[in-house]
Amino acid sequence: MTGINHLLRKEIWIKSVKITLAALLSLVLAGELGLRYSSTAGIITILSIQKTKRETVKSAAKRGIAFLCALVLAAISFALLGFTLPAFGVYLLLFALLCLNMGWIEAITSVSVLVTHFLAEETMSLSIIINEALIFLIGTGTGIFVNLHLHPRQWEFDRLAGEVDIQIKAILRHMSSWLATDSIARESRTSDPEFFFEKLEKSLEAAGLCATANYNNQFRPTDTYELEYIRMREQQSIVLQGIYKNIKSLRHLPVQAAHIADLLQEIESCYHKSNTAEAILVRLDQFYRTMEQQELPTTRQEFESRAILFYILKQLEELLILKRDFMSTVQPETIRR
Repeated sequence: MTGINHLLRKEIWIKSVKITLAALLSLVLAGELGLRYSSTAGIITILSIQKTKRETVKSAAKRGIAFLCALVLAAISFALLGFTLPAFGVYLLLFALLCLNMGWIEAITSVSVLVTHFLAEETMSLSIIINEALIFLIGTGTGIFVNLHLHPRQWEFDRLAGEVDIQIKAILRHMSSWLATDSIARESRTSDPEFFFEKLEKSLEAAGLCATANYNNQFRPTDTYELEYIRMREQQSIVLQGIYKNIKSLRHLPVQAAHIADLLQEIESCYHKSNTAEAILVRLDQFYRTMEQQELPTTRQEFESRAILFYILKQLEELLILKRDFMSTVQPETIRR
């Protein structure tokens, strides 16, 4: 939660400063050009600033199209009903329906504010249309300008992704410890991996927010490494939870449990971003063959325990395959860390 709160606090401060400076800049520009209703440019700027560059540009494009549509609807409404409140009501109804259907919800407020100027002036002459168009361009243009400095925060993702890996390694270490301990001792343990799963979920959420922000702060839609990396770790987290549940269900530990505990330690020791998991998958395959050559269980309890252990091995294989498949899809130069 600390990572998420840190990101949110930082974004709030950055956006607050940007909104203030951008709105003041819009007001100054509109005032210097001698535009009427120049204060509206600041309002449009405030409404235009989004969290990321891509969102800001997309929002500006939608507002631009919506503004052109609003001019047409306003011209029709005022021509038919005059510059009256009923005419503005008809325009607003039609414009709201259009925006809601087209997904331009954010344009309703900013564009309609400009249309109220036509109502106040009781004209849609070319000069007032140009005035409103310039206000719109200054407002949205300034919003885009102040977000041009935004770049993917790779260092921030590195830190958060590192926290994710630390939590996963801790889970592997504790599960290995549980498999190497008899059931009575396991029941009395105070160090429960469930605590680490809670921390892992929060770390994944924080890293996911950062990866999404980084993706939207670049104009190359092909660079999805961070998003895919977090998605892979989320899938591994689900597998690890399944392994943990199976380990908890064990009431008897056959000799094979110690070998799986060693395997978990080995996975933990080589757990890092650039590892392809190929070597440990070979080790896992060798373990499968060793188990096939061992004598069959002689008691029901041993049979049930070994069946659970075998399923845990299949889950570990799934865990490793997720990483191997991920690494096979990324280019070497993409792994910057």
